[in-house]
Amino acid sequence: MIFSRVIQVLVILLLCSSVALAQDERANPEGPSPAVTHEQTASGSEYMVVTANPLATRAGYEILNRGGHAVDAMVAAQSMLGLVEPQSSGLGGGAFVLYYDAKEKRLTSFDARETAPGLAGPFLFYKNGKPMGFKQAQLGGKAVGVPGVPKLMADLHQAYGRKTWMELFSPSIRAAEEGFTVFPRLEAMIRAHSDDLKRAGAAADYFFNEEGVPLRAGDVLKNKAYAETLKDIAFYGANVFYDGAIADDIIRIVQNAPGNPGIMTAEDLRRYKVEPRKPVCAPYRVYKVCSMAEPSSGGLTILQILGMLEGFDLKALGPDSPQSWRLIAQASAMAFADRNMYMADPDFVNTPGVLLLDPAYIQQRRDFMAANRPLHELDIQAGKPPLWDGPLYDSGNGIDKPGTSHISIIDQDGNIIAMTSSIESAFGSHLMTGGFLLNNELTDFSFEPFGADQALIANMVEGFKRPRSSMAPVIVFDLAGNPVLTLGSAGGSRIIGYVVQRIISVLDWDMDLQQSVAMAHTIARSAKHIEVEEKSARSKVLEENGDVVVQGIMNSGLTGIAIQGDNLKGVADPRREGMAMGR
Repeated sequence: MIFSRVIQVLVILLLCSSVALAQDERANPEGPSPAVTHEQTASGSEYMVVTANPLATRAGYEILNRGGHAVDAMVAAQSMLGLVEPQSSGLGGGAFVLYYDAKEKRLTSFDARETAPGLAGPFLFYKNGKPMGFKQAQLGGKAVGVPGVPKLMADLHQAYGRKTWMELFSPSIRAAEEGFTVFPRLEAMIRAHSDDLKRAGAAADYFFNEEGVPLRAGDVLKNKAYAETLKDIAFYGANVFYDGAIADDIIRIVQNAPGNPGIMTAEDLRRYKVEPRKPVCAPYRVYKVCSMAEPSSGGLTILQILGMLEGFDLKALGPDSPQSWRLIAQASAMAFADRNMYMADPDFVNTPGVLLLDPAYIQQRRDFMAANRPLHELDIQAGKPPLWDGPLYDSGNGIDKPGTSHISIIDQDGNIIAMTSSIESAFGSHLMTGGFLLNNELTDFSFEPFGADQALIANMVEGFKRPRSSMAPVIVFDLAGNPVLTLGSAGGSRIIGYVVQRIISVLDWDMDLQQSVAMAHTIARSAKHIEVEEKSARSKVLEENGDVVVQGIMNSGLTGIAIQGDNLKGVADPRREGMAMGR
């Protein structure tokens, strides 16, 4: 065992030094090389990486620069995100991936959503005969689902990767051991959640100094435990996470969480599988928009919204018309009503699925829309697709929190990765082991199994079930089947509105992707009101038109790549610290 560990360390050190040498060689090339751009917006003709953090973008870019596949770059980037943006995603969370194989012209998707422990039941989040409060459920072990990210990275690398598994982790191992500079967003998030983090054991030790002072932007932070975890995964494979020392540590910390222990077992970890899913696609104008199927509600909800809006000339109305935003809000509110009633894990619940996109049903929903009436005056309820003969469910109360990140990658062969990953709330469950945080994704389930009329809630807790998500990685194709746009976002259930707005602004209003991403958010998740990003002049226009408007901070986290022939344009959301890097 000791000899094996020594060999492991030597191999990892060799890989780290070889990567550093390769970087030095590229910094002093013998001949000219193509220009490299690395800002929130980047252009290129060969490949592109866009993530929520510059270090993660660079890690993915370096892999592509050495001939790696898009999947290789994703593994490198996601491993780095778990270090430098731990509050949003990481090894302890889950993800959805949309993958386009350029050679085969084939689109596939992968569900690496967390699963509930086998012992979980519909009253998991009940205490003293009533549902727990959100924070009471979130913090501790009860809300931790079996993570999917390590298995996802391994499965996709085995299927598509070109570079060796070990070398993909060397940038993040090096950064964890040598230290990285804390970014302002991490400092701000620690301060915003400091009261709870200070009581979080290992997380408190990591995010605060001995005097209890939180990390500051500019501090150099090392994470030796994370480096050791990555070394184990790099050397032994992802199975060590699910059936080995890492797994043992996860079970120990979940089951012994003070005040709110969880029920995850070793068998829950051992049986975890990434589920291939058929992507959901639908036409919009002269394009085909594709996204993730259930248990993510993101894809179906986006396609419903676009389907309803196809009956209106948004191009003629334009982005300055209050009628445009009213129609978008009405379509969104109706799609959310269907989402809340029907969408859940299809392996456990009989859901309408793509019947929600049936043209006759979309027309039925569209007929209810009225550009001359404010959103709040409409009695918007869930509908019933004509071809659906299954049960009607009640809407649940699961709460979608924005602890999420999105990666957009195109490699030199045109392969595309659109990956949204999450640990649910900021800092997840606040439980930390092996240098990474564990998710609280089970709070995405409804806390109650029955609605007011005692109808079952589709998204109720069940053993081995995956909670409903709003994550929405998207790829858009033209009539010839060529990809023209890929994007996704962080932001909880607001993800759906963020992504819809970008699709409309690019396809209908001919906006440049950078202009589109920077545009003020305007969304609706119910008929109560329209949500508008703070300090936007659009609020006044909508209010003068009779709509009820609520302003707020909408710190989205969009990343995307626009594709025009051989020209690539990568864009990271200016609201966060993301970076695009292309060649």
